[in-house]
Amino acid sequence: MQWIARQTQDLLAQRGHAWLLQGPSGLGQLDLALALARAWLCDAPTAQGACGQCASCHGIDVHTHADLCVLMPETVMLELGWPLDEKAQKDIDDKKRKPSKDIRVEAMREAVAFSQRTSARGRGKVVLVFPADRMNHVTANALLKTLEEPPGDVRFVLATEAAHQLLPTIRSRCLTHTMTWPAHDEALTWLVQQGLKAHEAADLLKASGGRPQDALQAQGLAHTWKGLPEALWHGDATWVKDWPLPELLDALQKLCHDLMAVCQGAAPRFFEPSQMPGKLPDFAQLCAWSRALTQARRTVEHPYNPGLMQEALVSQAQLALRS
Repeated sequence: MQWIARQTQDLLAQRGHAWLLQGPSGLGQLDLALALARAWLCDAPTAQGACGQCASCHGIDVHTHADLCVLMPETVMLELGWPLDEKAQKDIDDKKRKPSKDIRVEAMREAVAFSQRTSARGRGKVVLVFPADRMNHVTANALLKTLEEPPGDVRFVLATEAAHQLLPTIRSRCLTHTMTWPAHDEALTWLVQQGLKAHEAADLLKASGGRPQDALQAQGLAHTWKGLPEALWHGDATWVKDWPLPELLDALQKLCHDLMAVCQGAAPRFFEPSQMPGKLPDFAQLCAWSRALTQARRTVEHPYNPGLMQEALVSQAQLALRS
């Protein structure tokens, strides 16, 4: 990813023991954080980053580097293939508890202890936290003192898609970098390299608002995206029966955004103008729909019946579109 490589080079030219990488989803915060960690720990680093060939780079590739501590929610670690510590893995395997969706304070305390130990390879140590907004107040406070006065040669890189949810004291102790957006052609080229067809890549990139990694994750919805506004107009819940609830809510919020923009004379961002209804909905009803979607977003991970929830959301959308 060329846009990640450019940012890696820029950040490596600067000094600092703690970085906060922030920005919207889909821009590669985790990739940039790992690129920095690889370069800091590499046996033969260059101004452009890690060599990619040494034992240190290989250790990061296979998730076993002794001087890299990765802090993620257990659900994210399992999804991305990072190993859990033995006790956590045993508790989950024995069904004593479910994988945590937040960064646990026990893991943070282990990271603090890790930062105080001697480097195994002599190149310093790195603590990577992603998504950093998944730290609750207790977990964040456990990091605070070490972040302010790091022991020895240890560096921190925190990556997040919701920096506003971090404690101000955490943000104030980090150098902040806002992720840069890739050029449109650059993002399209990368998506095609990931195996998407050119027309699918273009459609998904627009649907994701120009965020390439979000576009790649949504590739399973490509064949239903264009027909979504018309399906909602007709109240056809079967059109979205295979959509996970978070993705459906995201799509509804994007459609609501575009309709509100068109009502105010602006161009739609996520859908084509030809996909907008011939008769625009009432703006006040769109505002009410937007508030309802925001409220639904707060409870989307609750154990509702997905089918009934989908039908309710589609019915709500049809009422707003026909207002």
